[in-house]
Amino acid sequence: MFADAIPFIAQYVFELAKELHQRHPEHHLSGIQQKWLSFCLTGILLTGTLCWAAYERMGLSGYRLGALSWMFRNSKLPWSCLLHASFSLLRRIFNLKSGVLVLDDSDHRRAKTTSRIYGTHKIYDKKTGGYYNGQCLMFLLLVTDTVTVPIGMRFYRPDPHYRAWEKEDKRLAKAGIKTAERPTAPAPAPDYPSKSEIALALIDDFHRHHPEISIKAVLADAAFGTRDFMAAACATAACPQVISQLRENQLVMFKNQWLPVKDYFAQRDGVTQAVSVRGGATKSMTVGSARLLVKAHGTKRMIIAVKNQDEAEYRYLVATDVTWRTLDILQCYTLRWLVEVFFEDWKLYEGWTGMAKQPDEEGSFRGVILSLLLDHALFIHPEQRACLENGTPARTVGSLKRAAHGDALLAFIRKILMDTEPLRMFEHARTCVMVQYP
Repeated sequence: MFADAIPFIAQYVFELAKELHQRHPEHHLSGIQQKWLSFCLTGILLTGTLCWAAYERMGLSGYRLGALSWMFRNSKLPWSCLLHASFSLLRRIFNLKSGVLVLDDSDHRRAKTTSRIYGTHKIYDKKTGGYYNGQCLMFLLLVTDTVTVPIGMRFYRPDPHYRAWEKEDKRLAKAGIKTAERPTAPAPAPDYPSKSEIALALIDDFHRHHPEISIKAVLADAAFGTRDFMAAACATAACPQVISQLRENQLVMFKNQWLPVKDYFAQRDGVTQAVSVRGGATKSMTVGSARLLVKAHGTKRMIIAVKNQDEAEYRYLVATDVTWRTLDILQCYTLRWLVEVFFEDWKLYEGWTGMAKQPDEEGSFRGVILSLLLDHALFIHPEQRACLENGTPARTVGSLKRAAHGDALLAFIRKILMDTEPLRMFEHARTCVMVQYP
């Protein structure tokens, strides 16, 4: 139960409002908007949901369901500017100057029928080999020496016209129709950008809003290991190093002949290498590397074959800047797995993937913004901030949530004791509990 916003969240929103007005003088958060935002972020942290009914019950009816929903839909908050202003606040607090950009996507399962959930489509399930109805989000994170911060997100939606053509093309090919006699693929639709286009747009958006941040490298998975994306990412991020992965069957030049990258490294024994990962730990890996001409890229790249001691098959990393040492590229690429830590915390604790779903495009977009603002707010939790500023291991989101539960309970008890009619307030709280747990 909570009657007011948790103090560190209220302070975060107050500082966010000042940062927003400083960056965008035409925008400001009113007192009511600040209280609503603080209340919602407290509700997300304590309930683990983005559900107005849960906030009304847990918040002792301090805000009514209708009022919370109205503010979410109709209040003129500058939603598109909030995340950038929040990052500027963190940049100033922790003196962030440089970092590595990490791109990845995350799928979220929805119900089979979703008439008003934005961007739902059929998604391949790697675990079962089947398909499910869900949403896909592209995220951009900045990994620094101090923190890992989500700094951008967009929804990915496949082009329905292209999917229909692809399905029909496969059917015709199976029926034996020649390629020349089958319909050609439809032109790309501007309303349905590809994942690569979304990724580049996220990088460009961040670079334009925060040119003071020096980007050391851009990391992405195998889906982005193409010539066009890697070249465009270098130009957009104004950094020479983009690290991704190659497929094992991609061709490289060796002794004036093309051969698959897997075959090239199969002829050479790897070297056991101790690689430092984030947090100070080291992993023993088998590593091989070479600077080779990649046929699909039309230029020379640094290629690294790497596998852990418990793995049988190599993975093949590709990097645009061939002047980096093999060990530097490996240690940089290990930072990409920090995005998996973020996804786990975000899905478990930060509300958007739990319980009630906000409908339509603005509901989905604004809901994700709220959950990411909570992620930012947790960095200035007094205990977390002390850890980060003193160079000690950071607190987990789960432990911060448990601490927030304790703080909220103590604040609630204090509010009852300090009230002019504590018995009346206690009875009101008991009534709210009975409604929630009849």
